[in-house]
Amino acid sequence: MTHATRITTADGQAVTVISRSRAITDWSARYLGLWWTAAASNPDDATGPAIHADVDQDQQAALTARVAAGSPQEVTYATAPMLLTRDETGKVTATQEDEGLAYEWDPVTRVLRIVGTDETAVATATARLAREVVRGQLLADGWQILHASAVTRPTDGATLLTLGNKGAGKTTSGFLLARTGLHLLANDRVFARSDGDTIRVLPWPSAAAIGFGLLDALDWFEPVRTRLAAGEQMHPTQKQKVTDALLAGDRTPLWKAAGTEMKPQFFPDQLHSWLGLTLATEGHAAGVLFPQIVPDADPELIPGSRGVSADDFFTASTEDRYPDVFGLLPAETPSKDLADRLAQLPHQALTMSHDIEASTAALVKAAESLI
Repeated sequence: MTHATRITTADGQAVTVISRSRAITDWSARYLGLWWTAAASNPDDATGPAIHADVDQDQQAALTARVAAGSPQEVTYATAPMLLTRDETGKVTATQEDEGLAYEWDPVTRVLRIVGTDETAVATATARLAREVVRGQLLADGWQILHASAVTRPTDGATLLTLGNKGAGKTTSGFLLARTGLHLLANDRVFARSDGDTIRVLPWPSAAAIGFGLLDALDWFEPVRTRLAAGEQMHPTQKQKVTDALLAGDRTPLWKAAGTEMKPQFFPDQLHSWLGLTLATEGHAAGVLFPQIVPDADPELIPGSRGVSADDFFTASTEDRYPDVFGLLPAETPSKDLADRLAQLPHQALTMSHDIEASTAALVKAAESLI
């Protein structure tokens, strides 16, 4: 039996995931369906772009052999090596042998085939690429991606965007404000587009990485450890060392050799079911927040802000984990019009610290002045 799930944004962009395995279509629904929407559909009625994904060792081996027989280009995709070839029609065939995955994208039919040897690996790749297919449609429709967290007021959709450099506190601001009753629209990236007098915003569905320190400070560590101990699973990109530390009750941050923290990784639905946050599907920008974390400072609102710049926009040229190997994305440049519109919104800078209660109070005060 073949199963299908149609993923649709609040603006109408869509992709259909089709598989003989319900686990694969359910995975895409789980990963994308709370920030966008997911609905079961008839695979025979699928229109527009589609992803056909299955566990099929023979097909995976056949596509891998086809790539090897050509002159493949080597890239890194989702932190794993990938070999790919592209023919004169634009069809891309690719393989990630270490992951047991192979791909074939036909730009004429707009069908992406994913086959592999492991169901979880196929399901993870399918959800990731379903998002990329929809991302291409959104960018073609004039949407752009901002490096931002975002929270939305449930009564009217007024949305507060939080901009800042890496480590400024975007994600922390989003989680702290979402705990006060606002709805979380994005924890790291957000789609934005000017529509008349409005800047509309849509979420970028993704797993959420929350460091041990923040997890503990928000009193989420023990509930997460309890669920893991009961046999529930977190996102498969989570390192085993992180899982082991959570189970052991060890709150000491773990670091890679490059100095990057290894963090617990949550499925989007776990932000709601485990952590009690409510997710939003759309909103309109009403204000911009510029936080700065100073560990020992007294949290407070401060005058001025650094403004909105090209560095706040996320483009294919700045993508590090998921380069556009299949040619799904249109050429894009940051929109000066959108940047100017964002700069005209009410904005507020503030200092936060490791004092969660004081930082939350400062954030609430800032939010109330902006939205």
